[in-house]
Amino acid sequence: MSTSDSNILVQPYLFFGGRCEEALEFYGTAIGAKIERLVRFKESPEPQGLPDCFDDKVMHASVRIGKTTFMVSDGQCEGDQNFDGFSLSITVPDIVQAENIFAALAQNGLVVTPLEKTFWAPRFGMLQDRFGVSWMVSVQHKTGM
Repeated sequence: MSTSDSNILVQPYLFFGGRCEEALEFYGTAIGAKIERLVRFKESPEPQGLPDCFDDKVMHASVRIGKTTFMVSDGQCEGDQNFDGFSLSITVPDIVQAENIFAALAQNGLVVTPLEKTFWAPRFGMLQDRFGVSWMVSVQHKTGM
């Protein structure tokens, strides 16, 4: 099998340690994330062997932002997660949209690099949202800028 196979798909899968529903609501409001599928632990056809407090927690959800789908879960409700070592990169067509998305994601989060003009993009910034997920927000570079 070749890794250049066009049927291969790599998607992020984020575990929110018991705060998945809160994260889904936040991303829906902040950046227009749409839930495509959501399964709670109590809806699983196979017993999970977890305490009853897991029943309403998110076992699995597929979420779409623009053309991208990623997956999320409450995991084992282990509390605060450590999302070190990666960032989700979101690219938008214009500065106004970048400013709106950056501001929304930064609410109760941490701005690492303010959204500013760079030599590679009309605007670029980095932040960590309230859940600890790192984001890079960019305006799509257009030829001739």
